[in-house]
Amino acid sequence: MRVSMDGSATIELRYEDGTIRIDGLEASPVSPSTLQERIPDLESDPRTDSWRVPAIRYADARAVLTESDAVVDDHVFDFPSIPALHSTYELRDYQAKALEDWVETDRWADVEGLGSSLRAPAGVLELPTGSGKTVIALKAIERIAAPTLVVVPTIDLLEQWERELEREFDRPIGRFGGGEQRFEPITVSTYDSAYLKSDSVGDRFGCVIFDEVHRLGAEGYRDIARLLAAPARLGLTATFERLDGAHEVIEDIVGPVVHRVDVEALAGDHLADYDIRRLEVSLSPEEREEYERNQDVFSSYLAKSNIELRSGSDYQTLVKRSGNDPEARKALLARQRAREIMLSSETKLETLAEILDDHRDERVIVFTAHNDLAYDVSERFLIPAITHQTDSVVRDGRSEREYVLDRFRDGEYTRLVTTNVLDEGIDVPEASVGVILSGSGSEREFRQRLGRILRPKANGGRAVLYEIIAENTSEERIAKRRRG
Repeated sequence: MRVSMDGSATIELRYEDGTIRIDGLEASPVSPSTLQERIPDLESDPRTDSWRVPAIRYADARAVLTESDAVVDDHVFDFPSIPALHSTYELRDYQAKALEDWVETDRWADVEGLGSSLRAPAGVLELPTGSGKTVIALKAIERIAAPTLVVVPTIDLLEQWERELEREFDRPIGRFGGGEQRFEPITVSTYDSAYLKSDSVGDRFGCVIFDEVHRLGAEGYRDIARLLAAPARLGLTATFERLDGAHEVIEDIVGPVVHRVDVEALAGDHLADYDIRRLEVSLSPEEREEYERNQDVFSSYLAKSNIELRSGSDYQTLVKRSGNDPEARKALLARQRAREIMLSSETKLETLAEILDDHRDERVIVFTAHNDLAYDVSERFLIPAITHQTDSVVRDGRSEREYVLDRFRDGEYTRLVTTNVLDEGIDVPEASVGVILSGSGSEREFRQRLGRILRPKANGGRAVLYEIIAENTSEERIAKRRRG
């Protein structure tokens, strides 16, 4: 324990394996019980005769201790200062407002005597796909001027962020993921790599940015935010709320939504005006007969077994039962066949042909729920497909996905069919027409697909998103749920 010039104990703070170790607390002006009233996570550690809080509570602990006039010797962070950063982007009005709303959440703004250049704003920005969330984040990094970790869900996004950060800040960018573990004061990581490394790098960054922050609600990923000491935290998403309620956890470990912009608020000025057209098609007589027969098999089993599918866990229970119950297996196979008929009926494909003909001079993205349907559409209409399997082939030194997207961007390809692999994060070239041939009941998925066609058009034209729905099937309920 160290003693200050006036004889009072000095409280020492250090980062250790995802926690903040606090020494000298008992002899300081702040009693452990007083600190626990503000930070319930504070716990005694008899092994080291100290106290600890999870690293995520560093900002709170530091602010409370400073407010109490305690003498604090802070050794939490181990990073070099970084030179002034400057992004060439100029923020649009709505982007600047979003950034300011985040900056104003700074938890240390009114605490005197911190003796640190670090700032501690924390919160989530919810803006539509295509509205420039990455640009706002670049300006946030410039504004905070501290070593920053950017966490993203996919390798594609990792590479996009790495390129953008290198171009804007003209400096080496670190990378955790895709077979590389390279640290720099500004580093990009996948969620998977950050989950594995957070406890070892939790003292290396003053700011953390979570792209597609709704992903952080997954049970394992939550530890990323808890093990990092970074006081500045920014979450980015197009749709914050999760059906499982895990967004409430994200509010605790990153911050609440501090700025929200709906698609409608930007349409016409910053995003393209758009229309949504819902087309209901009828199953053919043969399809209807087979659909109803399979639905009856499934429904009859549920009724006989007194099973109600109210949640995903109910469905998982049914799947487990099918392992040793032949009738349950038969019912699940019948449900699967009914869905296949509903989602990929011949009349849907005929309607798609009409849409492609009506928009022959525009760029069109067709969205499907399953790979098989994507490849069927690709073969039938001779258009390239992008699925989770696409990157298995490399052409001209690039992945197949990059090859196809580059040609779509250049206008060599004007049509593209994909599964949900393009829903989130990937920089998809401009398109003005989207067709949902099949999809889930996720409102997030619907908004992301809408966002893919909303980039401002050079000619000021309107975008259009088609939903092709098989009438008098369960798809009507699915479509209603995803549109909120």
